[in-house]
Amino acid sequence: MANILRSSNPALSQNVFLDSASGAVRSGDSTMTVNGTVNKTAFLLVLVLVGAMYSWSQFRTGDFGSVQGLAMVGAIGGFILAMVTIFKQQWAMYTAPAYAALEGLFIGAISAIFEQRWPGIVMQAVGLTFGVMGALLLAYRSGLIRATEKFRLGVVAATGGVALFYLASMVMGFFGHPFSVISASTPLGIGLSVVVVIIAALNLVLDFDMIERGASAGAPKYMEWYGAFGLVVTLVWLYLEILRLLSKLNSRN
Repeated sequence: MANILRSSNPALSQNVFLDSASGAVRSGDSTMTVNGTVNKTAFLLVLVLVGAMYSWSQFRTGDFGSVQGLAMVGAIGGFILAMVTIFKQQWAMYTAPAYAALEGLFIGAISAIFEQRWPGIVMQAVGLTFGVMGALLLAYRSGLIRATEKFRLGVVAATGGVALFYLASMVMGFFGHPFSVISASTPLGIGLSVVVVIIAALNLVLDFDMIERGASAGAPKYMEWYGAFGLVVTLVWLYLEILRLLSKLNSRN
């Protein structure tokens, strides 16, 4: 049973929901539901939007120093809170909303920069992100896509490969030699972005599966916040990758 609860999203990793479920059964707490997780996901996305709108407004006023500061605070603060939430799922009710707001600050700053160079690109990226999520949710619920063991292992391996590639590029960047293909608008660079977008999208299927299994296993109520947090993590990644892909495509026009 434990082997089937595996996700490449570290927030929804193997055994997280089963371990918490056993505690809920012992303590008699109310349990997690899919609908509860959906509602909390919507709330977190609203907080992301509020944070993004604030950073965007600062950019529009020309206060670029403030925007850079907000982006830095959002990126670092969001990362720290994400790590805290992953290791302390019981705190998700408090850390997940704070993470969403901070991540919104970061996304808003990045989005404003992209929008200034390519007007309309942000709405395209947002539309595609939620369009992909809706299509995959429909495919998952209808049984067209199943989170089998081989599927999970494949997505986990692919996601790990992307993470290692980005990490290696970051390390090389410290020495002045980053992997230019990540930002290049060449056919290879565009192809890489397409692959990463597909991998990020497939992580949504694993997230849906983890949340559904967690609810079925009787995970405690606070895991609704944790499941919502995991979904937002994946959606933010997917949005940023789609934004990167669209920027490359627009650069070739």
